Amino acid sequence: MLRIAVPNKGSLSDTAVQMLHEAGYATRRDPKELIVSDPRNDVEFFYLRPRDIATYVGSQALDVGITGRDLLLDSGSEALEAAELDFGESTFRFAGPAGHFHRLEDLEGVRVATSYVGLVGAFLERHGVKAHLVKLDGAVESAVRLGVADAVADVVSTGTTLRKQGLDIFGPVILESAAVLISSKPELDGLETLKRRLQGVMVASQYVLMDYDLPADLIEQASAITPGLKSPTVSPLRDPAWVAVRAMVPRKVVNQVMDELYDLGARAILVTPIHAARI
Repeated sequence: MLRIAVPNKGSLSDTAVQMLHEAGYATRRDPKELIVSDPRNDVEFFYLRPRDIATYVGSQALDVGITGRDLLLDSGSEALEAAELDFGESTFRFAGPAGHFHRLEDLEGVRVATSYVGLVGAFLERHGVKAHLVKLDGAVESAVRLGVADAVADVVSTGTTLRKQGLDIFGPVILESAAVLISSKPELDGLETLKRRLQGVMVASQYVLMDYDLPADLIEQASAITPGLKSPTVSPLRDPAWVAVRAMVPRKVVNQVMDELYDLGARAILVTPIHAARI
């Protein structure tokens, strides 16, 4: 039985649980449940703090887990990244008082507050910079104003929160993070099935099926607009001058593609959501 660690709270939890549900696995109904058995799929789920998941998997107490790449690297765990899961994106950057820091080398000998001491420490070491790291569990952006640190290293989205504290972003990107599937070993019974199912959920969220009727002499031009993953499906219609075409199209460009097809001469253009897929 494959033992899977799932975030029990935080920004990764809801999406991770939803993905597992859409992939056909049992999920907890009561937020207080810590263990959920799914004998039909031969798996067992353990709901844990996101920061602890890499430690449990790396020690082989559990087989597989869903966590953030940032948490995996910060933990120092021996767990392996098995797949990226296309959610929970975040960027880690340095920030300091406006106009005070400009380069990574400016951090030499200063105090840097962060919730990710392992991750930031390894980054600074790789670049030959020695700083004094101050570990905080939250509200890192307030550390400079409160006199705890001279600079911070934290997750940045728009930078608005940092600017409100009088801080400017500087230096290189520390890490581009995202939710990842991690494993205790490269090969585990059930791991490939889990990866395929989660990949199918991601594909279903990223693509739609598009069907349309088209003059037969325009197939080549239409195929350039909707190439599909391998090739579009083209079927004859009762009128030999027309064909029916079906292809997978990225969801984010669906309206642009419909406009291009209509301008080309396609008609009866229909879009259908994909609920599950195997690629």
